[in-house]
Amino acid sequence: MEKIQPPETHQETLEALKYKLEGIVPEAEIILKAEMAYEINRIKKEKDAVILGHNYMEPALYHSIPDYVGDSLGLSKISAETTASRIVFCGVEFMAETAKILSPDKMVLLPASKAGCSLAESITGEDVRKLKEQYPGVPVITYVNTYAEVKAETDICCTSSNAAKIVNQLDSDTVICLPDEFLAKNIAKETGKNVVFPGHSNGNGELQNSMIVWDGKCEVHDKFSLQDVENVRKQFPDALILAHPECPPEVVEASDYSGSTTAMVNYVQQSDADRYMLFTECSMGDNIAAENKEKEMVKMCSVRCPHMNQITLEDTLECLKKDQYQIHIDETIRKKAKASLDRMLEMS
Repeated sequence: MEKIQPPETHQETLEALKYKLEGIVPEAEIILKAEMAYEINRIKKEKDAVILGHNYMEPALYHSIPDYVGDSLGLSKISAETTASRIVFCGVEFMAETAKILSPDKMVLLPASKAGCSLAESITGEDVRKLKEQYPGVPVITYVNTYAEVKAETDICCTSSNAAKIVNQLDSDTVICLPDEFLAKNIAKETGKNVVFPGHSNGNGELQNSMIVWDGKCEVHDKFSLQDVENVRKQFPDALILAHPECPPEVVEASDYSGSTTAMVNYVQQSDADRYMLFTECSMGDNIAAENKEKEMVKMCSVRCPHMNQITLEDTLECLKKDQYQIHIDETIRKKAKASLDRMLEMS
């Protein structure tokens, strides 16, 4: 992942944003946000800060201040490797926690007092401990979209881009995959495993070749349905449909491609199609459109993540100025969580 070089002057910042976001963001908004972006880029140099931007950030922020943009896996690697004294994570809280877990000596800032996640909040460390008691010896794979206390109770973390690969590398016929029900079901199909919910078996009283799943869901991806796919097919028959693996299995099955946010970005860049529909957080479609002006993102998506939307240029500026909203993690929990993240990075 290459570092992005921001414009040097306010005028260059404004011109760059106008070029990328024309037709996507109103000009008045671009003018206002270019000024804030220039100030943020100036301060981050003074404070030796690196800004990480998730693919779901709103376009004016995504295309102006991050030094690196990407998905959870890519930004996790940057968190572990950066030499900057401060990490500003433009994402949600569990992402900033991951950065702190991997870089405990650095100041990690989240530009919001609380940017949560419905999926991360669907499970606790105590839930994982109870599952391990119920299924002793069964390895626990946990999605990085979880808080530190949950990562601390897991054997290995995963992302949507490496989950199937990690499952296939484990020396176990049965695995526990937490906490996203849809992601786990999609992984189970890819790896040929039976889906089992806690307290149940695969139908014959056995757990051989099974994936034990939790009932957590992302409130964004849970909103996409098979009817949405059918509507796109009818109205835009030439459009390629890309679905995130957190979408329901029937949506993923009916789509043309499924992958992590970065995988979807790469797919659009490398494909020859002219028109696309993304079933994921909808600001990402605008971000891709800004980088691929010859390609069209179908404007049928209005599903925004209320938590990602809490991260703004205004709050990022205040966060940097005041070093506010620092991430702190109990050291015992951090060390245990780091072990599960280290295993993921080693196996990725």
